[in-house]
Amino acid sequence: MAELSELATHDEIYIVDDDYEIREALSAVFRDAGFRTAAFTDGRSFVRLARNQAPACVLLDLSLPGETGFDVLKDIDARNYPAPIVIFSECGEIDNVVAAMRNGAFDYLEKRLDADAVRARVLDAIEEWRQLRQNEEARPALQTPVRGYYQLTRREREVLTLIVAAASNKEAARTLGISPRTVEIHRGRIMQKLGAKNSIDLMRIIMNGWKNVDQPFDRAAVALP
Repeated sequence: MAELSELATHDEIYIVDDDYEIREALSAVFRDAGFRTAAFTDGRSFVRLARNQAPACVLLDLSLPGETGFDVLKDIDARNYPAPIVIFSECGEIDNVVAAMRNGAFDYLEKRLDADAVRARVLDAIEEWRQLRQNEEARPALQTPVRGYYQLTRREREVLTLIVAAASNKEAARTLGISPRTVEIHRGRIMQKLGAKNSIDLMRIIMNGWKNVDQPFDRAAVALP
């Protein structure tokens, strides 16, 4: 039997969302971009097909009836699925971003984004995924930490460790014995050095980097509460 990666369809995008209007709108956006689309109203029907065939990309809503998007990520073994799975959700809370990335999501988009932004981010995800796979095949033993990580000071790495744990500024401040304002300043410098546009983008960069190296961050640098 052929491997799932050999059955990938590189011109198709799967859309998993129980909202009819969103499915139709996203289908139109990506058909206009030259892709074929397949839409699913629930996670179970998606998983049944996705276990035998992989598209160029998956857009997955977290708030699905029955199995949630988190359940789907686990069922499909998203970390090892041969296509990027992009969460597309109304909820942009950092703890959801962290949980999705830890369960194998490749990126996280908010539904408030316009069609052009969604199309651009998905196309970027497809290209970045392709390049990562090529790099892994060419240099299987190579480990590349998050770009800009070694520019961080020790304190910034401590703050980053707490950000990964989804700590709020107040929680990080209490753990580190500094003020919330100081944490905000460190967070801003971390975002600048890692090239993040906003908090969700920062988590995407962090979690994708975390998946591709053994020790990208000094996770034991601080004692988490």
